[in-house]
Amino acid sequence: MEEVEIRNWKTGEVIVAGMHVNVRECLEKNIETPFQGADLRRADLRRANLRGVNLREANLWGANLQETDLREADLQGADLRGADLREADLQGADLRGADLREADLRGANLRGVNLRGENPLPQLYSLKLQPLKTKLRFWKYLISGKSPYQGFEYEAGKEYFFEDCDSNEGRECGKGGNVATLMWCLQDNSSDEIELIEVEFTAKDIIAIPFQTDGKFRVRKFKVLRKISRAEGKRILNEAMRLKTKEERNEK
Repeated sequence: MEEVEIRNWKTGEVIVAGMHVNVRECLEKNIETPFQGADLRRADLRRANLRGVNLREANLWGANLQETDLREADLQGADLRGADLREADLQGADLRGADLREADLRGANLRGVNLRGENPLPQLYSLKLQPLKTKLRFWKYLISGKSPYQGFEYEAGKEYFFEDCDSNEGRECGKGGNVATLMWCLQDNSSDEIELIEVEFTAKDIIAIPFQTDGKFRVRKFKVLRKISRAEGKRILNEAMRLKTKEERNEK
């Protein structure tokens, strides 16, 4: 047993203190305590029972959360960069605004999580929970009608297959059919030469969703549904954002 203190990472204020075996036990025995803003950087919380815990805006940078029970946990605004969340149970957890860059979510249960926020990783990872035959639609951008790196031309109505796909999710960019969210396709492209193709594939066709993704991932095949202008893509995105804002206001 040792004296364990958990402090607010911004203010240094002690949230809870006492004699415990480790930080994990301290959290488990004080599960009803609001650990908002807790400093848990690199904490070893493997297999901890943290169901329903309040870790809003907590600093969990680099924490080990393998197989941890985080069902219905409040992780709004939490810093989970580089956290190991393999096989963690996040069912029903609130991840709005959480920073999940470089987090390892392999095997994590993301059913029912609140995924609203700017980071696309949990939203994209949730695609893996879909039935294998579920049809999904995403986007790819072209420059002067061709893919920007391979210079390949795509035609509406045709299906394309990709060989030697890179399944390493630790690699941000690799071989395969690289597709992305509409926001990703539009964010850095100001040229009028940009065109967009909407593509369709099934959940089983997903090859890799990189841990560092900012909206792009890889599939083994897709079918091109249509080709649109950048202006039309912006209109579609703006309308989707307007509806999202309206829904959020109605919930308040």
